[in-house]
Amino acid sequence: MTRTLILPGFHNSDSDHWQSRWEARDETMERVIQDNWKTPHCAEWVARLDQALERTGPKTLLVAHSAGCVLVAHWAVGCSRGRVRGALLVAPSDPEAPSFPSGPTGFAPIPLRRLPFRSVVVASSNDPYVTVSRAQAFATAWGSEFVMIGEAGHINSASGLGDWPEGFSLLRSLRERRRQVRYRDQYKGTLVRGSPEHYFAKQDVQNTVPRSS
Repeated sequence: MTRTLILPGFHNSDSDHWQSRWEARDETMERVIQDNWKTPHCAEWVARLDQALERTGPKTLLVAHSAGCVLVAHWAVGCSRGRVRGALLVAPSDPEAPSFPSGPTGFAPIPLRRLPFRSVVVASSNDPYVTVSRAQAFATAWGSEFVMIGEAGHINSASGLGDWPEGFSLLRSLRERRRQVRYRDQYKGTLVRGSPEHYFAKQDVQNTVPRSS
């Protein structure tokens, strides 16, 4: 079973945040709890993520928001390949920008090297913590797919996204892409009749987040 680690940014994600909503509805998701949410040192966050990955194993997906994306970039610098299968990186904050909060240490400069796993960067056109060009530069450096969702602020609870089903679809694409690759490998590159999406549909039903009523 694929496990998913939720990585909030500073101050954690409140109950209205899409990360919290996903976690409440999906038993395969687990939040990485940091000791210091307001003025952390990046190395401490990296160590806590590493500990969590020891429990979840090599099939783990990461769902990061804001400074949580910066955490993933720093963790990936010294990580062993195969520990993470994919990462959804939403509204990455820019630790080198004036808008980055004072107090946290060690987050800048942000590593700009290709991540050793598939990733998707999601950005908003009016995010106060990162410019579109900077978010795009992160995606290019990390080798990530880049997705713009228009004016959604920092893509947090204040954005009014509710369960944010569009974002969850991006996470599902990360899960399914891995399954499709394994499916092809199993048959030595030969595709059988019917799509891999259909073949694995039943396995994904339990991980679907419903839209808000």
